[in-house]
Amino acid sequence: MAYTEAQVITGGFAHIPILIGIFWLVNKYFARRARAFEEAMKPKKNTPPIKKNIETKGIDKKVADKKVADKKVVDTKVADKKVVDTKVVDTKVADKKVVETKVADKKVADTKVADTKVVDTKVADTKVLKNEFSKKDETTQKEKASSLSISPETKTVAPKTKENTKIDQKPLKKMKHPDVPVNTYRPKMPFVGTVKENYSLLKEGAIGRVNHITFDLSGGDPFLRYVEGQSVGIMPAGEDANGKPHKLRLYSIASTRHGDDFEGNSVSLCVRQLQYEKDGQTINGLCSTYLCDVKPGDKVKITGPVGKEMLLPEDENANIVMLATGTGIAPMRAYLRRMFEPSEREKNKWNFKGKAWLFMGAPKSANLLYEEDLQGYLQNFPDNFKYTKAISREQQNTKGGRMYIQDRVLESANELFNMIEDEKTHIYLCGLKGMEPGIDEAMTKAAEAKGLNWSELRPQLKKAGRWHVETY
Repeated sequence: MAYTEAQVITGGFAHIPILIGIFWLVNKYFARRARAFEEAMKPKKNTPPIKKNIETKGIDKKVADKKVADKKVVDTKVADKKVVDTKVVDTKVADKKVVETKVADKKVADTKVADTKVVDTKVADTKVLKNEFSKKDETTQKEKASSLSISPETKTVAPKTKENTKIDQKPLKKMKHPDVPVNTYRPKMPFVGTVKENYSLLKEGAIGRVNHITFDLSGGDPFLRYVEGQSVGIMPAGEDANGKPHKLRLYSIASTRHGDDFEGNSVSLCVRQLQYEKDGQTINGLCSTYLCDVKPGDKVKITGPVGKEMLLPEDENANIVMLATGTGIAPMRAYLRRMFEPSEREKNKWNFKGKAWLFMGAPKSANLLYEEDLQGYLQNFPDNFKYTKAISREQQNTKGGRMYIQDRVLESANELFNMIEDEKTHIYLCGLKGMEPGIDEAMTKAAEAKGLNWSELRPQLKKAGRWHVETY
């Protein structure tokens, strides 16, 4: 059946009243809901005090400067524990306020709620609102706290409060190094240095292969400038299986900014050839083998410098504690040359007056690196330099096992932590990553002997820029 245009228009107009009616009903429904919501949200006035269970979970806030008017009575039970009944009488602030609280059988009267802290709300699965009043003698006890004068033989449980160390009582400000070069040369455009010398650092009977390698940096534009404690990248010659240049490896710099010859145009590295067993075969590390094999005159691609973690403080009176194993002595060598080499002291106008203490770990005496230099520093600067060795295959610890660097740390716990207590002391850790757990365990035990908590102290030292770690 076909409809004319007039019939279609007439039919459309006939539906308009129906649509209007529907919209009116919908609008009326939502308007009624809105009014009901507004009424429900209005605060109720003159509501008498009622008892109500307040369930709280994870509350940790302070109630301060709040009037007692309209305060509700809290009646909370903690399973098999103390019941804190707080009654608020006379809701007007102008009148006398009486708070009756059962805390250690004491009554606290005429106390404003501002002096009450709400704490300790998590008790098993029970949710509790609990008022805790501080005792008068707490302040006295904190003022009488020990100032770290415990002997190494006396072991105490490490306090968890932060008032127990002189380190905590002082503001922590991390040292800044505004003028430190970073990434002068990058992998896409490396500097090409020339090998000046490459010789073994080991004595007869040593384990492995460790070389001292020096590169000439002359002719660089810009010049590859660096400071003690930084690293450079080495890009081995050749290509990988995909025909791309080998990725760079980072090595700690073993020379001062003036170089081994004090001319200021070279950089030296201390490199151990990496070797490991795989499927019954000995595998040589790609970059370490490449470096140990280079000869004077060879060209090597160098990037960097990088790193600000291991930089020395500028304070001449700082104390430097160094923990190193193997080639981890590289940055320590740079520090010690800057401190004690006469030519360095003259060039730097920086005369070290603090105390430097090196803990050095090696498998055998023949593996001790730069030993002649270290012995010279001991002889010429006995008041400023201390050298402690841990030779694992030749020495025994107190338990009859092999002597490791962490054992030496424990032996020197008292003296070491007396130094750490001084805010001018910095600790540097460098070597294989596997040494970290042992050092951490030793520092924990050594701290306990002084009544300290190492897990809390270490982050504080790190934040203050006094704990420096570079492991690989």
